[in-house]
Amino acid sequence: MVTAAQQTASAPDAARTFPKGFLWGSATASYQIEGAAAEDGRTPSIWDTYARTPGRVRNGDTGDVATDHYHRWREDVALMAELGLRAYRFSLAWPRIQPTGRGPAVQKGLDFYRRLVDELLDKGIQPVATLYHWDLPQELEDAGGWPERATAERFAEYAALAADALGDRVKTWTTLNEPWCSAFLGYGSGVHAPGRTDPVAALRAAHHLNLGHGLAVQALRDRIRADAQCSVTLNIHHVRPLTGSDGDADAVRRIDALANRVFTGPMLRGAYPEDLFKDTAELTDWSFVHDGDLRQIQQPLDFLGVNYYSPTLVSESDGTGTHNADGHGRSTHSPWPGSDRVSFHQPPGETTAMGWAVDPSGLYELLRRLSSEFPRLPLVITENGAAFDDYADPAGQVNDPARIAYLRGHLAAVHQAVVDGSDVRGYFLWSLLDNFEWAHGYSKRFGAVYVDYPTGTRIPKASARWYADVVRTGVLPGA
Repeated sequence: MVTAAQQTASAPDAARTFPKGFLWGSATASYQIEGAAAEDGRTPSIWDTYARTPGRVRNGDTGDVATDHYHRWREDVALMAELGLRAYRFSLAWPRIQPTGRGPAVQKGLDFYRRLVDELLDKGIQPVATLYHWDLPQELEDAGGWPERATAERFAEYAALAADALGDRVKTWTTLNEPWCSAFLGYGSGVHAPGRTDPVAALRAAHHLNLGHGLAVQALRDRIRADAQCSVTLNIHHVRPLTGSDGDADAVRRIDALANRVFTGPMLRGAYPEDLFKDTAELTDWSFVHDGDLRQIQQPLDFLGVNYYSPTLVSESDGTGTHNADGHGRSTHSPWPGSDRVSFHQPPGETTAMGWAVDPSGLYELLRRLSSEFPRLPLVITENGAAFDDYADPAGQVNDPARIAYLRGHLAAVHQAVVDGSDVRGYFLWSLLDNFEWAHGYSKRFGAVYVDYPTGTRIPKASARWYADVVRTGVLPGA
């Protein structure tokens, strides 16, 4: 049965006004756009190493140049100002600031971000800094990476360096972007850097990412302005059962523990879910969780960042099912430790160029769930968007009506969630620019701005102009 809220979210037909003060922005990530991979003291990250390994990334693409944002940042900020963005969510490159993951900062690296932040502020755009969007210094991975406790400790030291340099100007900080991907795609299925395929290492990494988050929040709070905000961004999976059977309901519970509650439990409740321990007992006794860790992890947050693209559809299986329909890349190794008897299914309906289902109702339901479970924690949509097969026509225009329809539907879902009581305070479109899309290389275009990679030329797409009108008016037009 389709609910009235689902109908509203998926088929908007009337204008909707967002609350006054709603924060409109767009987002990027350092390795995906910066380039300048070996300039001004920057050393390799795990993504440099991964991308340069034959067979890992489509077409052998790397982020060595990406969209050359490191040299074209003024042009990119001018584009943001032209579009009227009120905020820009970007990530700091750990190996650009602290190349070995240890010791003092490299001032040239910090200077790049100082200049970027100053330009944003000069244009009236709020900088939103993410400390970690997956580019771990390779030297730390060589020492064991996120499965080791020391990496969490190094992360807190890096957070302190960033806060000391930028804390007087940046008022909004995010510790981690999508730690699920870092842990389970990086160390479980191997479809992301560093490409390891060890389920126990993935669980260890999840815990030490949680610990790194808590330690980093403490380091930030000691250094940033009193009115500054701290957050974390999670790609909360909206998990649905294939049927109404008890077995499928248990598959949902199991995946929800691994995808969501492994992070929201310790970060927001101060405890891991007991069913997660039971589900993974054959793999580990979780002795890597030390006394006092949960107190360190559970730190007060000013809001929770939510990334949403598509729902997840699961069922119980006999152990012969596949995890490769989970939308996270194909591998012979699963990113779901202890879940051999769960199968993933392609949700019905329209899909994007990534093969992800277009389903705004999932975003509505997710926001309502989070508001129910954590009623005093504001929410911000820190990523939402879609990849389509965009191209520049002979006149140099990029028309992308499918993206406009995607954004309209998902913004309608956000608006409905606000109307129904969810405290959603902002929306960041993913992404500002077409960019290096991880293992897909440059084959997938998520940007509101088209990038001609051979020349670096930027062309705002029709969706960018459409989004600019929404930002300017605070009104979502009807279909």
